Amino acid sequence: MIFDTWKTTAALASVLVLSACSNGGGDSTSNDSAGGDEGETTIVRHETDPYPSTYVPRPSTPTLIRGATVFDGIGGRIENGDVLMVDGRIAAVGTGLEAPEGATVIDGAGRFVTPGVIDIHSHLGVYPSPGVSAHSDGNEATQPVTSEVWVEHSVWPQDPGFEAALAGGITTLHILPGSANLFGGRGITLRNVSGRTVQEMKFPDAPYTLKMACGENPARVYGNRGRSPATDMGNMAGYRAAWQRASDYRDRWHEYWEDAEAGEDVSAPTRDIELDTLMGVLDGDILVHMHCYRSDQMAQIIDMSNEFDYQVSVFHHAVESYKIPDILAEANACSAVWADWGGFKMEAYDSIRENLPLLHANGACAMIHSDDAFNIQRLNQEVAKALADGRAAGLDISEAEAWSWLSSNPARGLGIDDQTGSLVEGLRGDVVLWSGNPFSTYTRADQVWIDGSLRYDRSNESLQPVRDFMVGQPGEGDQ
Repeated sequence: MIFDTWKTTAALASVLVLSACSNGGGDSTSNDSAGGDEGETTIVRHETDPYPSTYVPRPSTPTLIRGATVFDGIGGRIENGDVLMVDGRIAAVGTGLEAPEGATVIDGAGRFVTPGVIDIHSHLGVYPSPGVSAHSDGNEATQPVTSEVWVEHSVWPQDPGFEAALAGGITTLHILPGSANLFGGRGITLRNVSGRTVQEMKFPDAPYTLKMACGENPARVYGNRGRSPATDMGNMAGYRAAWQRASDYRDRWHEYWEDAEAGEDVSAPTRDIELDTLMGVLDGDILVHMHCYRSDQMAQIIDMSNEFDYQVSVFHHAVESYKIPDILAEANACSAVWADWGGFKMEAYDSIRENLPLLHANGACAMIHSDDAFNIQRLNQEVAKALADGRAAGLDISEAEAWSWLSSNPARGLGIDDQTGSLVEGLRGDVVLWSGNPFSTYTRADQVWIDGSLRYDRSNESLQPVRDFMVGQPGEGDQ
């Protein structure tokens, strides 16, 4: 773990700027006439995503998994169930399904089928293997506010950790910058497929996220340098100052757009890419993912989000979330937590193993996360621990319900639950066939599909991908 946490980032829909450039040259823009007449003010819409996804689903064939125990990811369990994938999508889930002509039929008897696992907090690619200093690329720890940086510009797609995660059933993962700063930068959601570039892995149309961090990390990093913030109150002052700048920036741009669209001859404000990201949050286009441990600090962050009228999507680590499930539920803020990590510093001291199930039982949105290159390979077992601890405390939570902590809830936190995270007709065919009950330590992922394409097969070495970086290396393929 680097710094002990790393967090989210942001999702931008559209930023408008005035520019003399047209669609030629290096600035990807498009022109709109504000009034429609020749000579009137021209509004140039800045490209919403200048680094667009080039992800293309791999070829797939119709596939029917028959006779397995199915967890649908949203609390449903089907015994002797079937899952049909056609054209990369979930076509049907139920019992007694008929296989289309030419379909691959897989006997799932004695095995389990689930949605693919989504890790909402990963640093693969920015703290990759080998873990050398040259690969430590996740913390732009140069000033407390670095919302202008985008973690996708640090992701190394050759990280062999992606394949190791695939063998653990990970089909989608959210990559975050580190937690050294108050505002760490934008995060990115990836499909867990091999790619030469990060764009080839980029989840199409997934919102950007903004990583923020509260508590000890930013105060320690900058306090040790004799700079602000050095305390929790300095953290809060730093956030508020940045949000005020962003609010003023947004107001200037919105006033400009309104006047320009009314046909007035007005000049655009000067663009600031740091404030573009914060404005995206205030406009509801970028999702805030925030590193925060203590319940009192989370409550204050929620108050601040109300002060500046934005939404916290997910608190990460959140070891004291169990103290405030009602506050979190009312704020519609999810918690991404560990099963049993705690006590490694003071703000993590008051952790309990029942955190995740207590949140669920009290109506709050909760999920597991890794924050670790090895933990990501066995998140199903992490949930098994949390589920067992909850049951020991008297919480009656089914295995099918608990699978939402691995799939549909993280999909919700990333704004992609309308595309993946559950076995629902029409969603992406992100599916794992497990050798047995996925909450057993003896169970392994037998096969993993992404968009209906078989990307991993435990019994077939030709379907156990290896990153180019590992080709020819000693122990090649030993994940």
